Amino acid sequence: MSQKMSGKQAVLEMLKAEGIEYIFGNPGTSEGPLVDMLGEYPEFSYIMALQESVAMGMGESFARSTEKTAFVSLHVDSGLANGIALMLDALNSGTPMVVTSANYDSRKINETKTDLAELVRPVTKWAVELDLPDQIPSVLRRAFNEANSHPKGPVYVGFTANALEGMADMNIVPSSKVHDDVIPSPAGIREASKLLTQAKNPALMVGDRVSDDKALNEAVAIADLLGMAVFQSRGAEVSFPTSHPQYQGIHSLRSQESRESLREFDVILAVGMDTFDELFYWGDVILDGSQKLIHIDPIPGRVGRSEPTDIGIISNCKTALAELISQVSETVDQNLVETRKTQVISDASSQRTAYEDSVREKWNSIPISPARMMSELAKSIPKNSIVVDDSISNRAAMRHYFPANERNDIRGVRGQSIGGGIGATMGTKCAFPDRPVLGIIGDGSAMMTVQGLWTAANDNIPCVFVICNNGMYRVLKVNFNVYQKEILHEPEPAGDNLLYSDFVTPFNLCTIAEGMGLHSERVTDPNEISGAVERALSCGKPALIDIVIDGKI
Repeated sequence: MSQKMSGKQAVLEMLKAEGIEYIFGNPGTSEGPLVDMLGEYPEFSYIMALQESVAMGMGESFARSTEKTAFVSLHVDSGLANGIALMLDALNSGTPMVVTSANYDSRKINETKTDLAELVRPVTKWAVELDLPDQIPSVLRRAFNEANSHPKGPVYVGFTANALEGMADMNIVPSSKVHDDVIPSPAGIREASKLLTQAKNPALMVGDRVSDDKALNEAVAIADLLGMAVFQSRGAEVSFPTSHPQYQGIHSLRSQESRESLREFDVILAVGMDTFDELFYWGDVILDGSQKLIHIDPIPGRVGRSEPTDIGIISNCKTALAELISQVSETVDQNLVETRKTQVISDASSQRTAYEDSVREKWNSIPISPARMMSELAKSIPKNSIVVDDSISNRAAMRHYFPANERNDIRGVRGQSIGGGIGATMGTKCAFPDRPVLGIIGDGSAMMTVQGLWTAANDNIPCVFVICNNGMYRVLKVNFNVYQKEILHEPEPAGDNLLYSDFVTPFNLCTIAEGMGLHSERVTDPNEISGAVERALSCGKPALIDIVIDGKI
């Protein structure tokens, strides 16, 4: 039954109907009508950020952690523009969010009123601005529906002052569950099964949407059934248990050796990922003509988009893998599988040993090596901890030492932007208040959104920020090194000497954190890491540990 109410009340009633608990936001004058009414809605927790990227980072990680659409409230055009970078990442990586901001009176159209929907249309699934109050319920219902259906992503709704302050009869009806778990084509499954059972040396590559579709168990089962080497593509979620003996880590195309390593596999099964998605251009075809690619993904348009695909299947990852397992198990040669599995396990073990040998020389060095830092941290945290990975150029070391066997063991910051780690750590803690949450964040990334430390203190979000303090934008040096060596084939890349990538004037993140109300410590000795972690977790408030590490590449 409809009720007469203002547009601003309709917004909050719709959020209540949608089950929203947190509003991540940065308020402005145009959002005043909504903020003023929040006192009448104690069911909402408004987490105030001092910069919009912090609010976006919180919302993005909260959505992935809860597997529900998050709500973010930004400010008119200027604040909305500040959130665009992380909005783009959410669009590209498929995070469901409803983002709003308010505009001024629609009668100011001949002055300086910005078309807010047009501003963010390139970085959203759908963007709209409302002038009438009675548009609000149906549009918000569609917004939540759009955000949470494949391909998932951010949706923007703008409100003029007229829409918020106007009165109308409103029907407060929330969005409903959309059952979009697409089942695979039986013909596609038969073809894929035949190709895999005939393969001499197949490999499995998994992406974030394996985790999103709750298909970890099926990914393990197909890997075991066929004795496949397993790689994770670029991504952020845990899509395969890192403790599994056939797991060979995150695959990268950024070295000739890693690109050539793909040649040993005659069939690659890519599931829940954008195949061979990479920053640099390595050619429009990665595999050679003798190799076969099977690509399974739930999003239409992603299958076959970036790499020639022999068998493409649009399907929910869990459903497709279950069907594939059923088909393959009838015809697989177990003797061949056992021989292959023995070799794969040996190769994976050798790779882990080779990495540990490569970092041994600097294990006791000062500044602390990234590998030693990650090793000590991994040994120091409680078993039920969630680790937010914004370690940027130290991700290889981080992922080597931190075990990740379930979806929420590690929550990676995903996308191409830096600066998401502080917000992501807080958003993850809001989603999991009863588990320890630690964010491992590069110092350059932390400074992008350092205002977020105040939010952690202001709303008493007791997470721990661990800073990889190498005094530089090390990721720029690493990436440019790859570019010069692998793309331009230059014999003497810039390496550590790349201009304008060092923080010549140092900043003290401990001092900044203390000034914002956090417990903080600076660590320069690896033997001090364990004690610092224990004190940070037991202090009962947000904390920051600034670990000084070696940044040499």
